[in-house]
Amino acid sequence: MMDTFKVETRRREELVDITHLAQEAVARSDHISGVVFCFVPHTTAGITINENADPDVQRDILYKLNKEIPQNDNYHHSEGNADAHIKASLMGFSQQILFENKHLVLGTWQGLYFCEFDGPRQRRVIIKVIPLD
Repeated sequence: MMDTFKVETRRREELVDITHLAQEAVARSDHISGVVFCFVPHTTAGITINENADPDVQRDILYKLNKEIPQNDNYHHSEGNADAHIKASLMGFSQQILFENKHLVLGTWQGLYFCEFDGPRQRRVIIKVIPLD
């Protein structure tokens, strides 16, 4: 089973909690345990797992990425979004999460985040449920 979900971003850079999309895919599947494979098919967006209790964590991640990889820094890429490509590559384009008893196996404070670096846009995340039962 594979699902494609739309993710609407509102700012040039933001981290959008999409944990519920992975959980929804697991809930709809016929499987009790397995792995959820999450993939972002974009070159200026990524995906990560991090803390979902304090929104300052997301702000700090974006702050540090912008400090180290500024939007304008004499890049050769002519579209004006070279920084977005670099940030997306650093975050990565996929994550895997175990699930057991139809629930994601995440730490108490963990969530799954879509990382937008060239928005606002309508994006996609592809989620594949892989059974292990």
